[in-house]
Amino acid sequence: MAFRWLTVPLLAALLAGCGGTDDGAIDVTFIDTPESLFASGVRLSSGAQHLRAATGAGLVALDAEGETVPALADRWIVTDDGRSYIFRLRDGNWPNGDDLTAESARTALREALGRLRGTSLGLDLAPVDEIRAMAGRVIEIRLSSPVPMLLQLLAQPELALTHGVGGSGDMLLDRDANRAVLAMKPPAARGIPEEQNWSQYVRPVRISAARGADAVRQFDDGEVDIVLGGRLDTLPLVDTGPLSRGTVRLDPALGLFGLQVRRGSGFLASADNRGAIAEAIDRDALIEPFGIGGWVPTTRIVAPGLPGDPGTVAERWEDADIDERRAAAAARVNAWRGANGGKMPRVTLALGRGPGLDMLFSELATQLGEIGVRLERVPEGRPADLVLVDRVARYAEPRWFLDQFNCSLGNGMCSSEADALVRDASIQADPVSRATVFAQAESELLRANVFIPFGSPVRFSLVRGNVEGFVANPWAFHPLPPLAVIPK
Repeated sequence: MAFRWLTVPLLAALLAGCGGTDDGAIDVTFIDTPESLFASGVRLSSGAQHLRAATGAGLVALDAEGETVPALADRWIVTDDGRSYIFRLRDGNWPNGDDLTAESARTALREALGRLRGTSLGLDLAPVDEIRAMAGRVIEIRLSSPVPMLLQLLAQPELALTHGVGGSGDMLLDRDANRAVLAMKPPAARGIPEEQNWSQYVRPVRISAARGADAVRQFDDGEVDIVLGGRLDTLPLVDTGPLSRGTVRLDPALGLFGLQVRRGSGFLASADNRGAIAEAIDRDALIEPFGIGGWVPTTRIVAPGLPGDPGTVAERWEDADIDERRAAAAARVNAWRGANGGKMPRVTLALGRGPGLDMLFSELATQLGEIGVRLERVPEGRPADLVLVDRVARYAEPRWFLDQFNCSLGNGMCSSEADALVRDASIQADPVSRATVFAQAESELLRANVFIPFGSPVRFSLVRGNVEGFVANPWAFHPLPPLAVIPK
């Protein structure tokens, strides 16, 4: 896709000038691979989600603070029963010149929803029962059951709508091998009023991907202005001392961080034995070496303190210290050994590489060794008993957390009883009843011990002090168009 308002020589200069130039562009590196960053489809890396959101638009979008804002729809209403969302599309055209009509938007939304079948996001959107094209530019989404977070779901990058050739988002992308340049479209193409000299108040955004160590080096050497996509595996590469304050930006991320049981065999065949693993872990000690302030450990699957949490699911083992918990866990290990010829239980963990993951594995192996369990590491992607889940939530409701373990996804051990409770909760119109049944579903998953939670996921970025348009937020999502705006 070529820029419509930049000349070819200028494009070439921008691509060639990556790092430390004075051409006005802002340089952003994602901790990612080029193949993953520029991927298509619906199973996207964080970097690919950012590019999709910049070049494509849904009915609504997420702003820099993680709030839902207008995109292809400029306003909407929700009926009192929460089962009908009516959107008024903005005036304008699709990128190929066709009118943006209710009929064309309905077709595009149906196609987007179809692509999500078989994913956890598709499960979240399953209550979408009917999409109606109404008069002119009005589209209605009817639900079979309430979806309180529907706007947040529709703002996800995977719900960007397409029609013909070209992206519907605010920016155009021009890729050259492993790098790309994003440029803002003219105001009319973004659905906003024309503005004289508008191009003086926006700048191109140069995009690249790099391994963690290379991305940090580029930032330290002044070659890039922002590094996005930082996780626990790369955090030890970064200086988190007092002098880095304001440069290392930690997101208050909601989500899942822990171990999912993939194979319920051997020692892990029993829910009680899986619970022994969970009970023996000192979560604060896992993260202490990283020096992260404000990290929230938890033994729950659903993040504590979500809006409407009835408080019926408590943290586990609160009445016991870590020594008591490990003594109880070791007793279960000894019982299993007695029934299995005295052999030491062996559990494998599929885990990627990186200094942070090396530290995490070392601490985990030491802690489980305390109760007589040998933890062995296998390469990421290989068959294993356990796999690390490190995932940021899409919205702040129990359903997101619980849907990650739905049996239909085939990701590992699950609970059909918990799935049934999630379905029951989702059709509840009363918010209190809905929250109560979600809590029952979480309790069922906790009893099954198919997931061993650690706490909230770790996400960070490196941002120069003079950069505008970046805001830490619970979704660890930092839209690129605001970074292209030059403050007046």
